[in-house]
Amino acid sequence: MAAVAAQAARDAGGVPAAYLDGYLEMLDGVSMTGRRLAPAELDTRRVLGASAAEQSVPLRTLVDLYLSANWLSWRELPAVAAATGKEQVCAIAEAVLRAADDAIVALADGYDSAQRRVMRQEGAERREFIDDLLHGRSDLGRLAERADRFGLRLAASYVVIAARADRSFADADATTRRIEAALLDRFDAREMLITTKDGLLLCIAPGAAADAADEFARQVEAALSVSRVWQVGVGRKHAGPGGILRSYEEARSALELAGALGLTTSVLKADDLLVYQVLFRDRAAIIELVDTVLGPLEDARGGGRPLLDTLSAYFATGGITAETARALFLSVRAVTYRLDRVKQRTGYDPRDPAERFTLEASVLGARLLDWPARPLSRPD
Repeated sequence: MAAVAAQAARDAGGVPAAYLDGYLEMLDGVSMTGRRLAPAELDTRRVLGASAAEQSVPLRTLVDLYLSANWLSWRELPAVAAATGKEQVCAIAEAVLRAADDAIVALADGYDSAQRRVMRQEGAERREFIDDLLHGRSDLGRLAERADRFGLRLAASYVVIAARADRSFADADATTRRIEAALLDRFDAREMLITTKDGLLLCIAPGAAADAADEFARQVEAALSVSRVWQVGVGRKHAGPGGILRSYEEARSALELAGALGLTTSVLKADDLLVYQVLFRDRAAIIELVDTVLGPLEDARGGGRPLLDTLSAYFATGGITAETARALFLSVRAVTYRLDRVKQRTGYDPRDPAERFTLEASVLGARLLDWPARPLSRPD
């Protein structure tokens, strides 16, 4: 039997013959009695299957080992040698093949169970690493050591790209897997990490991958149906252990600002939104600006909303009255009248370049604060 096991191991590409431990003796007993493999015997196959998975032995190699052992041992089985007729040989063959089937199924069961345990453990460790990385709450030295396992070199420069959609992204969903596969096929899988955080799909890409953001956006668009709404926020490139966290915060902030401002651009770059971020950081100052400049509009007939909408449209069209009228479905005369009302009540003329900046900054602030729908609340 030892010679058969060694030959089967060679036929299977050199996998250790120890994974056959006790199997040939089982076949000998089955051929003599026609019995099924006992539960305890199947349990030993599950243990060996799990051991093979833990040692990274491919499952196909393990199956090859057992199938080779079957045909190599067939003529060596005493019951086969003693068989006197076709019916006896067929009965022995049926029993042996059934035992082989049961044994291989048990092997695969143990192998799959071990793989699932490893995947769950690795998934939990990966999630813990991502959470620590994006919260900035872990020791940086320890974080850098753990990062190596996931292909990140925290001393290098990285950019974080975040996508949001009308439904949250999750690590295990088909959309996330499809986008991840496409990106890792396009870029070096050892340097790019795809994950999710708080419903966002994140791509942590090397700073040198200049087209990573555009490719990420293309894959998000391709993976989502036409009816789904999505946006991508792109942080700036930063180096060092805290660089990824900073870029992530910028990408997330870009998406939050887009929501507050009603921006519909598909790809939002933090570089392009710096002016909004400056406004949003000093909440007390922006409240004071909106209250002082636009507050008088609330006492206008019909409230301040129509005048505020006119200002927004006017600035969005580059100060062209005719285009503003078309955007608001008004006459040019009506737009002009409203702009005059703004001047009268605020003291700022939206058509005067010197005064327009103050009004435009105030309108942006109002959008960030959702005013006048929400009353201005000054921070303590």
